[in-house]
Amino acid sequence: MSVEISKLASGLTVVTDNMPHLETAALGVWAGVGGRDEKPNEHGISHLLEHMAFKGTTGRSSREIVEEIEAVGGDLNAGTSTETTSYYARVMKADVPLALDVLADILANPAFEPDELEREKNVIVQEIGAAQDTPDDVVFEHLNELCYPDQPMGRSLLGTAKTLRGFNRDMLRGYLSTHYRGPDMVVAAAGAVDHKQVVAEVERRFASFEGTPGPKPQAAMFGKGGAKVVHRELEQAHLTLALEGVPQTDLSLFSLQVFTNILGGGMSSRLFQEVREKRGLCYSIYSFHAPYTDTGFFGLYTGTDPADAPEMMEVVVDIMNDSVETLTEAEIARAKAQMKAGLLMALESCSSRAEQLARHVLAYGRPQTVQELVARIDAVSVESTRDAARALLSRSRPAVVALGSGRGLDTAVSFAEGLTRARAKARLH
Repeated sequence: MSVEISKLASGLTVVTDNMPHLETAALGVWAGVGGRDEKPNEHGISHLLEHMAFKGTTGRSSREIVEEIEAVGGDLNAGTSTETTSYYARVMKADVPLALDVLADILANPAFEPDELEREKNVIVQEIGAAQDTPDDVVFEHLNELCYPDQPMGRSLLGTAKTLRGFNRDMLRGYLSTHYRGPDMVVAAAGAVDHKQVVAEVERRFASFEGTPGPKPQAAMFGKGGAKVVHRELEQAHLTLALEGVPQTDLSLFSLQVFTNILGGGMSSRLFQEVREKRGLCYSIYSFHAPYTDTGFFGLYTGTDPADAPEMMEVVVDIMNDSVETLTEAEIARAKAQMKAGLLMALESCSSRAEQLARHVLAYGRPQTVQELVARIDAVSVESTRDAARALLSRSRPAVVALGSGRGLDTAVSFAEGLTRARAKARLH
C-alpha cells in the first residue's frame, strides 16, 4: 500500500502517499483550528494568522519566503475554514525538504512585524469590502448567522474591521501557541515523496510544537430556523435555504450526500432540470452538504428575478418534499457514479490527495482507503437515501434568507415553511 502514516512523539501525524508516476509533490500542514475556535474578541484571528504566515519569519523576509519557493518552480498558499487552517506547497520532488523547511519556519518562527501586521489588517478590510459587494457571499453570511446564532460557527471567517483593529502580535502569538499543537496537526504529502524522508524532516523541523492537545471548540447548536429578508437594490433575488445535516462520522453521511446530489448536485439534478431547464427561472441553482465534527449543514442556493422569487421557492419546496418519496434506482445509481468518479479523479491530483489524507486523519484518525470509500458509496440504496432525506427534513426547521429588492421576497421565504407543514401533515397519517 502506498499510503503510510506515522505519529510522532509530539502527537503530530505525518501521512504520505507515494505516487511513483509523478515528478512533483504536494505537501502541507493542516491544523485542526478554524473560525469556530475563536472567542468573540478573536473573531477573524484564524484568517489573519493564516495571512501573516507569509509576512516574514525571524530568518526570512516575506519576499524571501515566496522567492525561495518560486525559484525552484514551486508555489505556496494557505486557506482558512470553519474547522481547519492549512498551509501548503507544490514543488519538484528534489525540493520537498525546502518546502517543509519553509512551512515549518512560517509556523514556528513568525515575526509578526507591527508594520506588516497593520498592512495585512488593511488588506483583509479590503477583502471584507469585496465580500460585501458579492451578493452570494452576503446571503450566506446571513444564513450562517441564522443557523448558528450567537456562535462562532455563525460568524464570518474574515472578522470585522473592528475586531481586526484589536489584534496585535501578542494576541497572534497566544492564539498560535494555544491552538497549533502537535496532536491537532497533520503534515500530509502526496506525489513524488518518500515517507521516511518526510518523517525525518518533520521530526527535525516541527520539534517546537508541543504534545498536548489544544482546547476543544464550543459545541455547535443548529438554530430554530425561521426566515430573514435582507433588502438591497440588486438585479436578482438571491435565495438560500438551510437544514441541519449530519456530522462527518455519521453513518448516513453518504446516503445524505446521494440525496443532495440528486436534488441539486449537477445538470441532471431535479432542481436544475425543473427550475432552469423547464421553467427558465434561474441561471444557477445547487444544493450541498457540509459535514463538520459535531454537526452538518445542508444548504441550497439560487438566484432569480425578484418577481419570480415566490414561484422559485414554491417549486424548490415542492421538489424537496416530493423527492423524498419518489427517488428512483436510476437516480441513485447516477449519483453514486458521480461520487465515485469524483473520488477517483481526485486521486489523480497530488494536491487533492494530500488534502484528502489530512482531512481524513483529522476527522477519522486515519486515512480511509479507496476501497472503504467505494464500499460505503456502493452500500447506499434507495431506502437508505430516503431514510437520510426524511431525517434531514425532520431534524430542524428550515432557515431561509432572501437578499434583494421587491415585494416578492417576503412571500418567497414564507413558502419555505412548506417543508415544516409537509412533515406535520405526514405525522398525522
